[in-house]
Amino acid sequence: MPELPEVETVRRELAPWLTGRRILSAGRVAAPVGPKYARLERAVGQRIVAVLRRGKFLILPLSGGDELVIHLGMTGVLSPEPPPDHERVRLVLDGDEPRTLSFRDPRRFGRCVVVPRGDYRTLPTLAALGPEPLDSSFTPAALLASVVRSRAPLKQLLLSQRPVAGLGNIYVDEALWRARVHPLLPGRRLSLEAAARVHRATVEVLTAAIAARGTTLRDYRTVNGDVGAFGQRLDVYGHDGEPCRRCRRTLERIVVGARGTHFCPRCQRMPRSRARHSSEVS
Repeated sequence: MPELPEVETVRRELAPWLTGRRILSAGRVAAPVGPKYARLERAVGQRIVAVLRRGKFLILPLSGGDELVIHLGMTGVLSPEPPPDHERVRLVLDGDEPRTLSFRDPRRFGRCVVVPRGDYRTLPTLAALGPEPLDSSFTPAALLASVVRSRAPLKQLLLSQRPVAGLGNIYVDEALWRARVHPLLPGRRLSLEAAARVHRATVEVLTAAIAARGTTLRDYRTVNGDVGAFGQRLDVYGHDGEPCRRCRRTLERIVVGARGTHFCPRCQRMPRSRARHSSEVS
């Protein structure tokens, strides 16, 4: 699933191309009528004022007071060329070529909707997002305050998007490995010192991944059709059974909140006093 670095890469490619262009037509293509691709007709005649990102959402403010909100889901790809299959939405734009923006979404987990600007009542995940990880509002103290009352595992809390926006399975695993924090550590047992390590590792991982234009494991492509290069720099995600690059202990895979989770049992030890013996949390 595209996470913050992938969505930010797409945003940076779309912004100079889309900003200022008027939408001549907008509609579904081979997609059922439903809330995932809703109210697109409202965008017709409006200009795209900017291309923004909030967490994993792309937000395009429109000149008439609406916003076009796009979530790539698990397999969504935006491109100027209509794809050969699984095209769900197509925008036709004024101005020079290219004049179309197509949204391909084979598994239909993505969204492409028009809402009044700032009205996210139909998008509760967007409405409840925590701070942006690369903004000054994301601090070790803020991270600690957002998890300290919870018994849930830290990995699960970070995936919830409430302590910080935009993280998914790949970058949570990478950040926790860098921070030497066990993914099953309950939020209420996170210390300020450990929160500072998680904060620093999160910023480092996301910054490096954005510079590499994200991670392509299977479906993700940039607007220009390129793949992300950060997959070659993953330290722990997808490397279970291999030696840890830091201590050479064999990396393991467990399940946390129904998500495959990769970690080093030596570098990321659970504090002994209340160590968890179960390797799975549902």
